[in-house]
Amino acid sequence: MAETDIASAEHGDFKNTITDYSVDSTSLDTSGDQKETTYQNANWTQQLGYYKKIPEIKSAIDAIAKWTIGKGFQSNEITEMALSALKGWGKGTFNAILANQIKVSKIGGDSYAEIIRDEEGDLINLKPLNPETMIIVVNKQGLIKRYEQTDKIRGNKNKRFKVEDVFHLSNGRVGDEIHGISIIDAVEDIILARNEAITDYKKLLHRTIYPVKIFHLDTDDTTEIAAFKAKADKAHTQGENMYIPKGVVEIENSAIAPNSTLNPLPWINQLTQNFYQEVGVPQIIVGGAQEITEASAKIAYLAWEQTVELEQLYVEEQILSQLNLEINLEFPASLQNELLSDNRKSETMQASTPEDTSVQGVPVGGVQ
Repeated sequence: MAETDIASAEHGDFKNTITDYSVDSTSLDTSGDQKETTYQNANWTQQLGYYKKIPEIKSAIDAIAKWTIGKGFQSNEITEMALSALKGWGKGTFNAILANQIKVSKIGGDSYAEIIRDEEGDLINLKPLNPETMIIVVNKQGLIKRYEQTDKIRGNKNKRFKVEDVFHLSNGRVGDEIHGISIIDAVEDIILARNEAITDYKKLLHRTIYPVKIFHLDTDDTTEIAAFKAKADKAHTQGENMYIPKGVVEIENSAIAPNSTLNPLPWINQLTQNFYQEVGVPQIIVGGAQEITEASAKIAYLAWEQTVELEQLYVEEQILSQLNLEINLEFPASLQNELLSDNRKSETMQASTPEDTSVQGVPVGGVQ
């Protein structure tokens, strides 16, 4: 007979089984003690894959580039004529070149374009460079010494560029790092969780139409089982009837109780909202309508306006610093004046009360 003494009870080790969430520590990519330190983005192909495959990432990054360019650039007549002559890869415009550079810097952290000048030193083109092949070389002090471009043909030497021959945009540098930061890296977990939930929900919908069936066959002959499996699967996928001799097969649907089924849609919507918050693009900018009131939508737009203007300022300063050209990027449409006008109207339309219009100790009708 089994022992049933309560003193023999033991407790588990649940505390050490569950681990707390933590984030790995990291350090800045800075120059070392050696004469030269190099950086090349080894994750570019993965980051580019996310951009091309995940529509939310593409729409967010494209929105940043579109709004930063805004209505285009304004400058003096000579500068506008010079920049209008730039063709990029042969069929581009200066606005298109600039938008491309902004998108690439958001995807991979850094974007590069070769600065091409004529014999007199005048700018004649900006040719985009593949960030996968570009190497940043810095000296001991952490200052950029030159750029190099690897050749896809093995054995060929790297092509070298002087610092003044490359137009370089660096996204969100931190400290004295020698490169920018991709916005994709910080939202990768949200992207994966959202798409996993969508894939699971897709499978759940398929299982609703084609539920999993369990067949209890009155045989253990592998040949007979294989033949029945082929017929049953064909009938199942084509939605046809199945005719079986009585008593040789029992069919059972594998299902989850209705009350225990999880609805993934709120989770997917929450992940979508979190994604746009993390990349700093309000969902209303890319066509979302989660803002319930007009007031909340205006506040989101106003916050977005500050983000875009900061991005425009950075690009304008880099063009002045690297190309020695002064431009002004025009914001598409501002709501600041409209919000100020709404506030004035709200103050004017407030109903006056005797307490609002009277002076302490003096009747409303005036001094008697």
